[in-house]
Amino acid sequence: MKIVCRKCLLSEMNLQEVYQSVKEYIDALPPEKKAESSEYERRIAICKVCENLADGMCVKCGCYVEARAAKKAADCPNEKDKWAL
Repeated sequence: MKIVCRKCLLSEMNLQEVYQSVKEYIDALPPEKKAESSEYERRIAICKVCENLADGMCVKCGCYVEARAAKKAADCPNEKDKWAL
């Protein structure tokens, strides 16, 4: 039986095929649509402690949080101001 970390990101779980697809999606984002790496990391840190993170996904919207956090214009689907600076 494979144990999955409910509060982990895809990059931390043993789901390489899924994570690779998400990573390819992030890498393919045009630079002008991609969040700065420091902003991405800040958003990911917020998601890591969020009660709505489960198996690398947001239970509010169903997105992979790593993909959503990579988009410059994205916001948190749970609380609009959660990612605000």
